[in-house]
Amino acid sequence: MSSSPKNDLEDIPLHVIHLDQDDPKKCSARRLSKNGHVILHKRTRGAPRRGFLLDPSSGILMGPDDLRTISRGGAIVALDCSWKKLEESLDSISKYTKLEGRTLPVLLAANPISWGKPGRLSTAEAFASSLHILGRKEQARRILSCLPYGETFLELNRVPLDAYAEAETNEELANLQWEFFDKPL
Repeated sequence: MSSSPKNDLEDIPLHVIHLDQDDPKKCSARRLSKNGHVILHKRTRGAPRRGFLLDPSSGILMGPDDLRTISRGGAIVALDCSWKKLEESLDSISKYTKLEGRTLPVLLAANPISWGKPGRLSTAEAFASSLHILGRKEQARRILSCLPYGETFLELNRVPLDAYAEAETNEELANLQWEFFDKPL
């Protein structure tokens, strides 16, 4: 029995542009870096040149249409900054990188700061969601294992995450999220 080709590949490279705007004790990106799951960059110019920037305002979903870039060595990059300074931080990042912006379909946060809020994911939750959607469920589980709420996040979002991972196109994924969550007006 052969497994899915999505799961036979090496881990997707994960990078964080870290702007030091949040409480270090609550920072999931620092914890992921400490545990060897991501590469932390203090400056934008150190980020990878090819891949995707997780950007909740991009309007383009991370999904199956992105597998080609990922299979060619593309990275997933997160911007770790305060939600209050997101727009200005994204503006500065877009000046220095050619990463393609991607957002995630709706999921519920399990982190203690934004618990239960749709779309208010920590950096670790955003990475895990991306990985799960791209068929890298084991890598997603591994990175969340260093967080006290990691398993809770996966359980809270198990049904939508599994459905999102089965979508064959980004368009299908976009429509699928409204089967689990209310569509904004």
